[in-house]
This record gives sequence, structure tokens and C-alpha cells, in this order.
Amino acid sequence: MKTKGLRWWVVGLVALAAVINYIDRQAFGALWPDIANDLFPEMDKDGHKAIYGTISTVFILSYAGGQALFGKIFDWIGTRLGFALSIGVWSLATMLHAFAQGILSFSIFRSILGIAEAGNWPGAAKANAEWFPTKERALAQGIFNSGAAIGGIVAYPVIGLLSVYFDWTAIFIVVSILGFLWLLPWLYIVKGAPKSHPWLSDEEKKYILSGQENQDIDEDGNYDEGYTPSTGELLKHKESWGVIIASAAIDPIWWLFIVWIPIYLSEVFGMDVKQIAFSAWVPYVGAMIGAIFGGLLAKNRLTAGWSVDKTRKMTITLGCFIMIPCFFLLKAPGSAMNAVIIMAVLLFGFQVAIGNIQTLPSDLFSGKIVGTLSGFAGMAAKLGAAGLTILVTFITTGGNYTPAFIIGGVLALVALLAVWILCPKIEALKPE
Repeated sequence: MKTKGLRWWVVGLVALAAVINYIDRQAFGALWPDIANDLFPEMDKDGHKAIYGTISTVFILSYAGGQALFGKIFDWIGTRLGFALSIGVWSLATMLHAFAQGILSFSIFRSILGIAEAGNWPGAAKANAEWFPTKERALAQGIFNSGAAIGGIVAYPVIGLLSVYFDWTAIFIVVSILGFLWLLPWLYIVKGAPKSHPWLSDEEKKYILSGQENQDIDEDGNYDEGYTPSTGELLKHKESWGVIIASAAIDPIWWLFIVWIPIYLSEVFGMDVKQIAFSAWVPYVGAMIGAIFGGLLAKNRLTAGWSVDKTRKMTITLGCFIMIPCFFLLKAPGSAMNAVIIMAVLLFGFQVAIGNIQTLPSDLFSGKIVGTLSGFAGMAAKLGAAGLTILVTFITTGGNYTPAFIIGGVLALVALLAVWILCPKIEALKPE
């Protein structure tokens, strides 16, 4: 049986995994006011925020370690089994949240969740490198990233609706089931890589493999395994550090919002769980549109004849230039509605930039080492996010989030400079 456009089915399932990833992840933040009042009734809002920040930092640190771990796992066992392992474990961890009784148990279960959920990103980068030609990778990454944004959009209303009928413990069990259900179509459809998949037509296989320009190391016009350096050699390239530093700078911006939007709305504007549920989704609409726009823009420019170098840098620069002024507008938004709209524009710019940053490993190296570099970049990104998360706990005492927004603007600038300075020409690298 041959399936037309099989690569789009693959990226669609990867995007759906990201939707589930964010529903499972965001449930904790959305439910935190109820969890805090139930488990820590004697504490004030600053005390609740300190606990929330601590548990969230544990999650992000675990996520950081999981990025490097799963980068290696995906390169070792492949995309199909790597995703199955990742989503299976994180769904189990989500279910365990229902049995948490305090800081320690929540931290343990959030740690397991963080390690397993981290696999989604190096896995997506590897699937992108395997299943798409160079000119379609930013679009494929944009589709995947839109899955994360859609997850953010639907997570809060879903949690809000479930909170009408269930308490917070039951909600964790309900949302955990989604991941187990996802495994069924994934294992059925994704039977292997493009070179060996029995459903892939010869035409589509040729289109995918011949379009992977950085996988023809001997320049004989035939597909080969490309440049696959050892880990030590990989880290000797300044371009690898450009990817790692850009990721470490830009990714904390996303986490600043996905961790703190519900707490910000509760603390600054006095919203409860149900009000948060029907407001906190707005920024993710901007993120979803930005993810698709950034991918389409890159594909359009590459099709028009622009080089990969010019396309990536132009798109990343555009995204950063959209973000930076938004951070300053958030210093005094005036109302909750204004705040979430500004955040939507900011996350639009973020997704325009990040989708192209995340394609850099596959622009620079062979598919066999993409997972490793993506894992290192992801680990650095999450370490940066963990540092910012714990810092926000202390610099926003009393509900003043201006220092956090200023830091966000600086991080966007750092990411931009890392790409321009350390990646002087974005193209397939060769052995030195």
C-alpha cells in the first residue's frame, strides 16, 4: 500500500504529540491555584509562588537533562521507538500527578514528566531531517511548533471545562489518557525511516532524499549519509555553539510565558482558575500563527532562490525585531486583555524565529548527528529557562514583572547575535 504525502502524515502526528505534550504540561500551572489552596492553605500568595517556582524549576532542569538524553536515544533507537518511549513515559508521569501530596512528590513526578517530555523536541528535529527536503524543513518545523501553540491554546479551556466537573486529581488522570491513545496511530503509520518505509512511493522517496542537500558529502549528486562527526568534533565547530547559544537565549522567553502566564494573571489581575482558563490561551494563538508564518516565509524565500543562509538569518532577525518592543509594552499593559494581546504578538515573533533556529542542526549536519546537536541545544535552552524561572520567583515579589520582561528583551538580542556572529554562513558543513 502506497500513501501519497506520507511525510505530512508523519509531521501531523508529531505536531499532535506536541499538542498533547502541552496539555499535560500546562495542566499543573492552570490548576495551581486549586492545588495550592488544597495542599498549602496556610501560605500566602508569595509562599505559593515560591513553591510553584521551585517545582517548575525542577521540571525544567529535568527537561534539560532529558533533551540531551533523548537526543542520544533518538539517534540510537530511531524516531519511531524514540517517540513511543517518550510519550509513553510522560503520559504515565502525568497520571502520577494525581497522587502527589506535597512539594517532594510533585517534584518527583514533574521531574519524570520533564525528562520524558523533552524527547519531543530532538525527536521532531530528527523526524524533520529524515522526512523533509531542505526547502520544506522550516515549514515542517513550523507545523510541529504550531502543535505546541495549539496545545497552549486548548490546554487552558480544556482544563477550565474539566474543572467544572472534576477536582484537580481526576483532571491529571483524564489528560494522561491522550498520550496513550496517540501511540496507536503512531506505531501503525510510522513503520520506519523514508529509505525503508513500505508505504512511501518511489516518487516521494526520491523527492525527500534528493532534496536533502546537506546529505551529499562527496558532491556526486547521489544521496549519502553526509557529514557525521563525533560528539567531540561536533562541538569544535563554532556553528554548533551558535545553535546552542541561540537556543539557550531564545528558549527561556517561551518558558517565561508558559510557566508564568497563569500566575501573572492571578497575581496582577486577580483572576481565578476559570478566568485564567479563558484568557491564558490568547497568547498561543499568536504563537500558532507565527509558527506557520515563519515556516511558509522560509519556504517561499528558498523557493524564490534565496540561499539557506540568507533565508534563516532574515527570518530569525524578523522574529527578534517583533519580540523586543513587545517586552517594553508589557511593562504597563493597562489591562489583562491588553497584556494577553501583546503577549500574542510577542509569541508570534518568537515562533517566527525559533522555527528557523530549530532547523539549523539539519541545515549544518547529517541526519545521524542532528538529534545529538538538537539535544545539546535543548539542554542549554532548558538550563537557561530554569535559571530564569527561579529568578522570576525572586524579582517579581509583590507582582512587579517589569524586571522579567526587560530580561526577556535582552535574551532576544543575544539569540540574534549568536546566529549572526557564530554562524557566518549557514550551509552544510564538511570535515575540516
